[in-house]
Amino acid sequence: MPGAFDESGADLELVGVTKRFPGFTAIENLNLMVPAGSFFALLGPSGCGKTTTLRLVAGLEEPTAGRILIGGKDVTASKPHQRPVNTVFQSYALFPHMSVLANVEFGLKRRGMQNSRELAHEALRLVELDHVAGRRPAQLSGGQQQRVALARAVVNRPALLLLDEPLGALDLKLRRQMQLELKSIQGRSA
Repeated sequence: MPGAFDESGADLELVGVTKRFPGFTAIENLNLMVPAGSFFALLGPSGCGKTTTLRLVAGLEEPTAGRILIGGKDVTASKPHQRPVNTVFQSYALFPHMSVLANVEFGLKRRGMQNSRELAHEALRLVELDHVAGRRPAQLSGGQQQRVALARAVVNRPALLLLDEPLGALDLKLRRQMQLELKSIQGRSA
């Protein structure tokens, strides 16, 4: 779907989305519209369906009922790699055997991007970590690892960036810094 979505983002719409698992319903008839270019937070107690909703939007789960539209296109049946979505989960899932630069460049190389190294460096500069490009994830602080995961997600210029408790593991000072960085990244990539 490259080029099918505006670089500044796309509206997200959930229409009557329900997700049932054996023995319980995680989401019941959810209707939601998130305009392109906005920050939107799902808040609620543990187990209320926040992560399940993100997994549905990302294509990692299929809804039992309802439709998911991104930029007005129905992506309900689309595979994760066919959606203009990147997700950063609370566990950053960085490849420990690769350098920071290789982690950020990984998805671009798989897609055959010719300028993958240049784009990866640009994403690392965006999160102010280009100076650690040669290090391994284990050599970074938790906050730095989180910023690498964020760089890996934004380097693909997704129409939607989903963050699952992205600041939960950070101390208050780093949490504030990351909030400002996320806002700054949104402004620079719009």
